[in-house]
Parts: sequence; structure tokens; C-alpha cells
Amino acid sequence: MLIAEIQALAALKSQVLWAAFALAVAFGFIAQRTHFCTMGAISDVVNMGSWTRMRMWGMAVGVAAVGFYGMAWLGWIDGNKSIYTSGRIIWLSATAGGLLFGFGMVLASGCGSKTLVRIGAGSLKSLVVFFVMGFFAFATLRGVLAVWRVNTVDVVAFEISAGGALPDWVAAGLGLNAGVAGLLIALLVGGALIVWALAERDFRSGNNLLAGLGLGAVIAAMWWVSGHLGFVAEHPETLEAVYLASNTRRMESLTFAAPMAYMLDWLIFYSDSSKLLTFGVVTVAGVVVGAFVQSLLEGSFRWEGFRSTQDTALHLVGAACMGVGGVTALGCTVGQGLSGLSTLSLTSVIAVAGIGLGAVIGLRFQLWLLERE
Repeated sequence: MLIAEIQALAALKSQVLWAAFALAVAFGFIAQRTHFCTMGAISDVVNMGSWTRMRMWGMAVGVAAVGFYGMAWLGWIDGNKSIYTSGRIIWLSATAGGLLFGFGMVLASGCGSKTLVRIGAGSLKSLVVFFVMGFFAFATLRGVLAVWRVNTVDVVAFEISAGGALPDWVAAGLGLNAGVAGLLIALLVGGALIVWALAERDFRSGNNLLAGLGLGAVIAAMWWVSGHLGFVAEHPETLEAVYLASNTRRMESLTFAAPMAYMLDWLIFYSDSSKLLTFGVVTVAGVVVGAFVQSLLEGSFRWEGFRSTQDTALHLVGAACMGVGGVTALGCTVGQGLSGLSTLSLTSVIAVAGIGLGAVIGLRFQLWLLERE
């Protein structure tokens, strides 16, 4: 009986991994087709005053938030079982990590997700960024930088007994059911973001809508795969609740800082039977595959290398900053951005604000370099 249950669990885990991979392929395909890029969106606002790509991002967050709390209201997922909704608000880690990540993504020509998309489209320098970012992410997760992180910025935090997300506070304050409060707040906040995005007539085009609706739906679907399909109320061996293929042991959606480290770990120690495929590893691969397929279809696949020594140095420094910052902040522009903000988490808001400010500083630094030359 136990053997049969374990075999069934293995089959279910395989389904979870394939579903996550397929959704990551869709993410990479859409991001490549629509030129979705958080760094690009911030650059457009700062340098040109254009909010079009930022509206893509806002709509994606809105759609993902409505999807997340809609599923929580239906009882398909437990909205409190993610790393983002913890009542312990690591504000200093989120701020410092966000600033470092935002600055780094400008130097490295894009965030973690954009790096994977660019690899799929033929960028060899993005491949270098991937390896460097993954190395520093791993060092910040479990290596020498992890000791520094845990003993410094992670110590500074405060607790919110009701929980770390806005719907938790509303439910506690008004005495509402958590599911109802979550859905109402998500409809208000997420709906406002969607309306804001659609308010600009020029935004209402095929690719813009595909990015906002499509990527938001992918984030929500990832929550369902990890939090519903991959949830086992009682593991046959441990008799405890478990989220299959999860690196965090909680339900997950897309994020790319720590998963790059997990990917390197899996590749390097592949022969070690304890190194198994996880949600994060397959999604990293899926984004590259999706972007590769789309770049071939649109004829945009091009090999790309570094232009100069300075270009190389800037990308290496940017990759290191993203690896350290992404892990410190508990996520990147997709992890704390799309996935984290879909939970309406306070920590995610702080991290995203830090990323945005770091990106603006990075853009000003790049302008200074150009003027200096």
C-alpha cells in the first residue's frame, strides 16, 4: 500500500513539474514576443516619459492578484502558505536587496527573467550574466554571503500578528472571512491596476494586452499548479502536508533569483541522487525554451556578445548585484514583483520600491558614464 502511494506521489510530482515547465515556456514566449521588461519599463518612464510598458506590468500584477485571491476564496489554495505573506516583515532586507537588484539589472541589461529571455534569443553575454548571477545567488543562499545576510539585514524586522498581506489586516480589522476579504481587496486593487492600464488608448493593442493579461494569468496558474495540484495534505512517509517539488516547502509561483542558483546546483551535482528537479529549476529552463521558440518564429534570433571590456565589466558587476540582491530581497522583479505583489504583501511592496529606486540610480549612473566618455 505504501509503495503504491509513493509511486502515485512520484507521478503527481512529474505532472507538477511538466505543468510548471509548460507555463514557464508560455511566459518566455510572451515576454519575447511583447518585449516585456521591468527594467525597460522603468527606463521608458525615466528617459522618455512613456508608461506603456509599465502599464503592461501593472496589468499583469492586477490579473495575477485577482487570480490568486479568487482561487483562495474558492478554497483551491491557501493564501497564507507562501513566503511573501509571512507576518515577519524583513523591511531592511527587502529595501537593501531591492536597491542592489534594481541597480544591478540596469548594468546587466535586464533582470533575471529578461536575462533568460535574452539567452533564448541568442545573447551570449546574458548567458554569462546567468552563470555569475546564479553563483552569487547561491553564495547568498548558503555560502559565505549567507552568513553575512542572516547575521545583519535579516535580523532587522518587525512582526504583524494578523499577517503580512493587506487582506489579512482587513479581515482582522473588520472581522471578515479571510477568503472574502482577500477577494474584495484583490478586486479593488487589481481591478484598479487593470483599469489604469486600459485607460490609455494607445495601450490597447494586441501585444500590450497579451503581456498584461497573458503573463498575469501565467503567474496565477503557477500558484494553482504549486498550491493546488502539487499540494498533498498528508505525505505517506512523513504524514505531514507537503508542496511537491517546492524549494521553499511552500507554494510557489515564478521567481528567478534563487532558482538560477538551484539550476546551477542541479547541473553541477546531477549525478547526486539527492539533487532532484524542482519547481524553480524547470521554470528557469522553460523561460529560455519559450523565448527561443518565439525568436525563431519571428526571425529575431541573433548571436550577441560583449562590445567592449567596459561592457563586460558592467554586466559582471550587475549580475553579481542581482544575485546578492535578489536572494536578500526574497525575490526579483518577477518574484517579489509579479508573484509577490499578487499576494498584496507588504514585504513585496517594500522590495519592489527598492528595486525601482535602485534602477533609477543605475540609469543615472549609466548616463554619468556616457557623459564622462
